[in-house]
Amino acid sequence: MEVVIQPTADALAGLAAAVVEGLARTKPDLVIGLATGSSPLAVYRALVRAHRSGTVSFDQARAFTLDEYVGLPDDHPERYRNVIRRDFAAHVDFAPGAVQGPAGNAADLPGACEAYEAAIRRAGGVDVQLLGIGTDGHIAFNEPGSSFASRTRIKTLTEQTRRDNARFFQGHVDAVPRHCITQGLGTIMEARHVLLLACGSAKAEAVRQLVEGPVSAMWPATILQHHPHTTVLLDKAAASHLQLAAYYRQVYEAKPAWQGL
Repeated sequence: MEVVIQPTADALAGLAAAVVEGLARTKPDLVIGLATGSSPLAVYRALVRAHRSGTVSFDQARAFTLDEYVGLPDDHPERYRNVIRRDFAAHVDFAPGAVQGPAGNAADLPGACEAYEAAIRRAGGVDVQLLGIGTDGHIAFNEPGSSFASRTRIKTLTEQTRRDNARFFQGHVDAVPRHCITQGLGTIMEARHVLLLACGSAKAEAVRQLVEGPVSAMWPATILQHHPHTTVLLDKAAASHLQLAAYYRQVYEAKPAWQGL
């Protein structure tokens, strides 16, 4: 696990976008894992700018979203398929059908979960996965107590997650669905490169557990300590609880230019 601390969210986004851009140039048919929430928005803006400037194309790429609410109408603005389309996919050149998400309104939800896992396998797996982290340490919607071996499945959201996400529903907690479909921790761990972004002091304790705490199902993101290629991108506030923050800065400053992320 590599920890990179930068002064601003835009600086972090630039680093993450550069990874995706570089891979898209060397592997035009890359598979990207897309996260929703606040953390990846600056990354998507950077990638849209790069596409508009002609430096990157996604016309051969595939993308899979991490999760989806269960029960929101197809046209609901916070349905994650619509969020990804609005924030990113509609502004670049993905081919029709190249961006997929779990079917949160399927008549057969367990079957939809199995079908989603199969679609990721058919695509060859995820090359680079963007992640945020919840204040309780969840990644995707894998809440505390989630199995490290879990695959795409139905989950019940904690009240903390629903409160955290109420900002996307005009502040109304009751409007946040109670259930979701999410990629499992086992699914996420199969991505070849994980880029996790976290900004702000509200994420500081979750980040401390992720980077320096014991691996525990109570903090699901800690499983990433066992991933062979995870990059954790933090602003100063999110890194504020890290005991070894000064060392992480030294390591990154001394990193050879050729090594990249």
